[in-house]
Amino acid sequence: MGSGLIRKQKIPPALLVMSKSLRKAMTPAERRFWNAVRGNRLGGLHFRRQQWVEGFLADFYCETLKLVIELDGGVHEHQKGYDRLRDAAIRKLGLRVMRFGNDEVMDQLDRVIEKVKASTLPPRSPSPVERGVRGKVG
Repeated sequence: MGSGLIRKQKIPPALLVMSKSLRKAMTPAERRFWNAVRGNRLGGLHFRRQQWVEGFLADFYCETLKLVIELDGGVHEHQKGYDRLRDAAIRKLGLRVMRFGNDEVMDQLDRVIEKVKASTLPPRSPSPVERGVRGKVG
């Protein structure tokens, strides 16, 4: 997937109006997360709110990381199957999805931000001890 995939989408005007409306009426958890990442505050990374991704509305999206962030409230308890299908469709585009509960964002924002930051780091190679390799005994 090339850069700009999301920006090149054709979004019907009614959906653009809907996303604009949702940006104005964010949940408390969305507002709290947004205040932590807006203005490139998270390591210079640019996040967008209420971003359409191939017919699905993502709470937050970072193009640089190819990362969708979803904040889940009570409604998600009743739509777990839909969320799994949605996440799978988004992943097929080469994007990653991270989900956090609203309570987690409200009560442990620092922990949520640390998890997002950790997702920006390249995977760490396991140490020889973690791989089960032992040094030679001479």
